Amino acid sequence: MGANKAAKITATLPGIALAVSLSCQSVAGTYGAGIENSQWYLSDSVFECSLVHDIPGYGRAVFYHRAGESLSFYLESRVPLMRPGKALVAVEAPAWRPGVETRKLGYVPVAEGRRQVKLEARHAMQLMQGLLEGMAPTVTRRAWYNDEAIRVRVSNINFARQMDGYQVCAANLLPVNYDQIRRSRVAFASGSTSLSDTDRQLLDNIAEFVMADSTVERIFVDGHSDRIGSRITNRALSEERAKVVADYLRSKGISSDMITVRAHGDQYPVSSRPADNRRTTIRLQRQGEATDLQQASGGYAADIPNG
Repeated sequence: MGANKAAKITATLPGIALAVSLSCQSVAGTYGAGIENSQWYLSDSVFECSLVHDIPGYGRAVFYHRAGESLSFYLESRVPLMRPGKALVAVEAPAWRPGVETRKLGYVPVAEGRRQVKLEARHAMQLMQGLLEGMAPTVTRRAWYNDEAIRVRVSNINFARQMDGYQVCAANLLPVNYDQIRRSRVAFASGSTSLSDTDRQLLDNIAEFVMADSTVERIFVDGHSDRIGSRITNRALSEERAKVVADYLRSKGISSDMITVRAHGDQYPVSSRPADNRRTTIRLQRQGEATDLQQASGGYAADIPNG
């Protein structure tokens, strides 16, 4: 390497180091929307409600409420700025409210990846209440690249005007979501084909969801029995159990064309305990979901181990 070329590289290195240092330092600091650019956006349906707030330079803050679940809150950054560990969550007064005491809510985990901070219902409700009081929720954690603090402030400006819409949405959420009911089971007493009040509530929830979700195209209802008694009796009993469940779903408005009823008798036990095998399973299938390979018995492989 020539002397002139080596000298140029040597002279450039401090500049590169300075640029890297400045880049690392730039990620530390406070991120938050100002009065002029603080907005909240409501997305609502019977399946989920969300309140989304853009945070310039950082990413976004989201209150998320899914049907059948509790309210949650998360911060999503464009790049992972916070170091994994524990972050302090507090509700602070804005600059124009001097003297109002900061409420520290505690420390929460900071994960790797873009969605680094997620708060469950209790903390999420505390942040929401703070925003309604005109306060500014803040999450503070050391930066990924140095020891300076990253502070993410969630603005209360324009939050209250979206709150009424969120409350209406939350009140109209379905009682369950797809993941909670896509595979369900109804248990039966020995020799019984009767539905309990709890069973009817489950089937009511399934029917209500299916009526609301046009992407559900099939419902598989599979009857099973224990091994007490003859196979012929058990086959008939499992068929009656499946029929009782299917008839109840039809009575709630589900089209017969959507329902496939199958009876397996005692062919597919899931346990050595007879009570675990006296069941009817209900499986929902959405458009585009792969259909499980059908067995010669008329059962589906994925139905059997999940009972």
